[in-house]
Amino acid sequence: MASRARVRAPELIGKGGWLNTGDHQYTLADLRGRIVILDFWTFCCVNCLHVLDELRELEEKHRDTVVIIGVHSPKFVHEAEHQAVVDAVERYQVHHPVLDDPELATWKQYAVRAWPTLVVIDPEGYVVAQHAGEGHAHAIEKLVEELEAEHAAKGTLRRGDGPYVAPEPVATDLRFPGKAVLLPSGNFLVSDSTRNQLVELAPDGESVVRRIGDGEFNEPQGLAPLPDGRIAVADTVNHSIRAYDPESGAIETLAGTGKQWWQGSPTSGPALDVSLSSPWDVAWWGERLWIAMAGVHQLWTYDPATGTVEVAAGTTNEGLVDGPAAEAWFAQPSGLAATEDRLWIADSETSAVRWIDRDLVVHTAVGTGLFDFGHRDGEAGQALLQHPLGVTALPDGSVAISDTYNHALRRYDPAGGQVTTLATDLREPSGAVLVGDDIVVVESARHRLTRLRLPEEAVRVESVAHRTQRAATEVAAGKLRLDVVFQAPAGQKLDTRYGPSTRLLVSSTPPELLIGGDGAGTDLSRELEIDPAVAEGVLHVSAMAASCDDDPENEYPACHVHQQDWGVPVRVSADGASRLPLVLAGMDQG
Repeated sequence: MASRARVRAPELIGKGGWLNTGDHQYTLADLRGRIVILDFWTFCCVNCLHVLDELRELEEKHRDTVVIIGVHSPKFVHEAEHQAVVDAVERYQVHHPVLDDPELATWKQYAVRAWPTLVVIDPEGYVVAQHAGEGHAHAIEKLVEELEAEHAAKGTLRRGDGPYVAPEPVATDLRFPGKAVLLPSGNFLVSDSTRNQLVELAPDGESVVRRIGDGEFNEPQGLAPLPDGRIAVADTVNHSIRAYDPESGAIETLAGTGKQWWQGSPTSGPALDVSLSSPWDVAWWGERLWIAMAGVHQLWTYDPATGTVEVAAGTTNEGLVDGPAAEAWFAQPSGLAATEDRLWIADSETSAVRWIDRDLVVHTAVGTGLFDFGHRDGEAGQALLQHPLGVTALPDGSVAISDTYNHALRRYDPAGGQVTTLATDLREPSGAVLVGDDIVVVESARHRLTRLRLPEEAVRVESVAHRTQRAATEVAAGKLRLDVVFQAPAGQKLDTRYGPSTRLLVSSTPPELLIGGDGAGTDLSRELEIDPAVAEGVLHVSAMAASCDDDPENEYPACHVHQQDWGVPVRVSADGASRLPLVLAGMDQG
């Protein structure tokens, strides 16, 4: 067995305490003898949700030797609220202990730089591997099998039940509903996300008429009427678009293979042959169904006339860049609303509202980027939102914004360029639907629909602005060596059969931060040049590596894609670092 670097694992510290443990507060010493996998996540992050799903099979298969611990490390202010973490653990069906770390204490101890990051600790309490991003479950399973054999032989492996204690279930008609639409009957159709169903409610928004799709859906979100009377459903965790017929009750798959899209997969073609990635919302616009593809930061379309899907906007890079659709950047688009001349977009991770016009050019109405958020009304250029998940077109041409992490309903008026607050004291609103002079809001974390009268005047709120609380990395001006660390899993090698198997894309905010080294390439190491005249900014790094089974006898080896996007806040200082290591997979030996 190859030797591994041995670094003593720092203690697990979190001011919010432990969840899913029956109130037991654990230390690493309590877990000695078990293989511990720390999953640094935050519930706004769709890539973190993908990793939760990736780990479920490993968690079940090795439940007597492996303990997965979610270390909740917030980006947004709302995510630092303990009750919000409690809700998220139930919402996303996290079946392992979670440490609530609102001050990022453990994140800092482990020098984590990105969501999601996985750290493997051996039964003797040493860190033996770190992986950033998605696609690492197969590599971690191989490592787990090695560690099981090694520590069973040494007598340092302890088998048995893990520390997970399931919380008591709560009885409500809806459980973390996502979106809603109004049916021709006057009833509401709601995506009951955590219960993996659709629910039809009477016009009062409370009485259950029927439940739809027992076993058919997996955390469904967006809903949109189709011209033929059916309702399109963003079946998020099944990575599919479904159609539900309210008349017959029939459910049909329109698009998606049921598997998640990865870099290198087809981006157009017959709809049932092309994989999707966490579709979060849908809207009918321009004779097509538009799809907010949150998992890859893009907009796609489905054309029922040809039965095909294709990418319509976005590059898969995460950020806020306007312009022609093919060049624009998005960050987890999660809400859509169509008008005659615009498709409105709730771009959640940039806390932005954006729109695309009939010429397929992307514009930003509110929002400045990945790291600025808050609750501030006024002129749109300086207004702030916090992770909005929904947009609703209003009759006067303005748009209502489900400002999810501000627990508010906001409004953007294009005519005056102003942002106002329509209502507060909502709990994680994730969508809304217009009903006459009223607007019915999906209060996701209160598990209900709430009817509001659209006010004549806006509610006044105290302005507040935030930046993500991650500490900036001190870097020196001038030459900065960027090293993306990637070590292929045991039994695998980089797949070079068809050319380079790695990709690196670097940019910055502001663009002036980088004098040189930006752009795309295939080498995972690169020399950047930092402008000494720019005091601070963010380095955006996107890396991908493909590895395959190292067996010359196998003509068709199994291959895996590893990928991650980093947004690294940096501050330029005289004694700053001249090397920036980012671990995609393995351990940094630099």
